[in-house]
Amino acid sequence: MAERLSIAYSPCPNDTFVFHAWAHGLVAGADVPEVTFADIDVTNGLAERGELDVLKISYGALPWVLDEYTLLPCGGALGRGCGPLVLTLPGVASPADLAGKTVAVPSERSTAYLLFRLWAAKAVPGGFGEIVVLPFHEIMPAVRDGRVDAGLVIHEARFTYGQYGLHSLADMGEAWEDETGLPIPLGAIVAKRSLGAERLRALTDAVRASVRQAWADPEASREYVLAHAQEMDLDVARQHIGLYVTEFTEDLGEEGYAAVRALLTRAADEGLVPPLDPGALTFG
Repeated sequence: MAERLSIAYSPCPNDTFVFHAWAHGLVAGADVPEVTFADIDVTNGLAERGELDVLKISYGALPWVLDEYTLLPCGGALGRGCGPLVLTLPGVASPADLAGKTVAVPSERSTAYLLFRLWAAKAVPGGFGEIVVLPFHEIMPAVRDGRVDAGLVIHEARFTYGQYGLHSLADMGEAWEDETGLPIPLGAIVAKRSLGAERLRALTDAVRASVRQAWADPEASREYVLAHAQEMDLDVARQHIGLYVTEFTEDLGEEGYAAVRALLTRAADEGLVPPLDPGALTFG
């Protein structure tokens, strides 16, 4: 008998919503995985070290792990109108005002960071003074308290930054969509190539079935989502799910793959990630 699959994903509502059915044995014929909850900067590191069978990681970390892991064509987060934001205190008039300033980011191996750097190369002449990495939950307080000049935020911060008295200076997703017309690739699901073709197909089917069941009965996952949502209220959790669980979560499709290739090719051209080998994104 094959060993039980190990999977790590974040406690964020989109992930718990997507994986609820599979994780609770509600997908017919699918083995129930052993779940670890971890923020995406942790899962990025787990993937780079080759730990666990299946992981939710940032597309920004994908080029470093493709030798050992394959990109699954479902389960991840791509969408529109859901990009990272650059936040400041009120009074910062334009991106150019950030030249020479300090900006806090949640990770340097993230899609958010790649989008930010691609945007800043055009929008912030002269570049920043310093980039500092802070845990996600510390970024908005740091901007509010003047410890950094700006912060790059993701996920539910789109709905809560006003509570900190902050201003959205720029939307990285909006900039990306305006330039490329493509959806924003945020989080990827990867699995070890060593699992073999049969198990990879089976777990892909399980993930896709879990997504479809979540949509068919969204209330079924409510308790699971809220139990891990870090005190997020139900309305914000629903908005979060609506933004990050899209048709690309069920199937990347041609447009989803085009978005991933565009992001990683542009980032490689800027020296931010290693270049992709031909066929690197092919499933299997």
